[in-house]
Amino acid sequence: MSERRLIEYLDSYPDFPEKGVLFRDVLPLLQEPALVKGLINKLSALKIIKTADAIVAIDARGFIFGTAIALISKKPLIAARKVGKLPGELICNSYHLEYGENTLCIQKKSIKKYNSFGIVDDLLATGGTASAIEKLLLSQGKIITGLCVVVVGTVEAMYRGCSQFVEGIKSTCSKQTPTVQTPGILHCFPVGGFFIAPHSQY
Repeated sequence: MSERRLIEYLDSYPDFPEKGVLFRDVLPLLQEPALVKGLINKLSALKIIKTADAIVAIDARGFIFGTAIALISKKPLIAARKVGKLPGELICNSYHLEYGENTLCIQKKSIKKYNSFGIVDDLLATGGTASAIEKLLLSQGKIITGLCVVVVGTVEAMYRGCSQFVEGIKSTCSKQTPTVQTPGILHCFPVGGFFIAPHSQY
């Protein structure tokens, strides 16, 4: 799978859903099954996924990639949903978006028998969504193996997201400079965050 080819299928929409926000749309990629297959196989082979007991996929487009990764890696999938969408006893956390605030929840019983989790989403923008799930899982004494996203909005978001995601984890990730090892792919260790195809790299 070529990252340069992948980015051809990612659309950008300025001033959506609010003025000043650049919306990155990964849905056109789903019209290219061969590319999706290569992407999912690559993400499923990451240490983040392999060392996790289960995967947490974030509402809503994270479900698309998280489900596929879970199937390939044969890992249980946990859904992190927006407030008001899940029944039962929940654990919730609020976070800031580029254009407001939101809350994500997980059913408490869904994570009870698992200890470590890889988090999957479609996009890293401010890092707030991933950070909300991080804090939610840490509050339950769980371990996070890393964050796996399909696209990073900007290089600034890449650095900010890395730093924010590891807040609260005793790690040197936020103290070191993330390195781009191949065009469009960033590895942030030791937490192991993996980001693919930042737009500003092209």
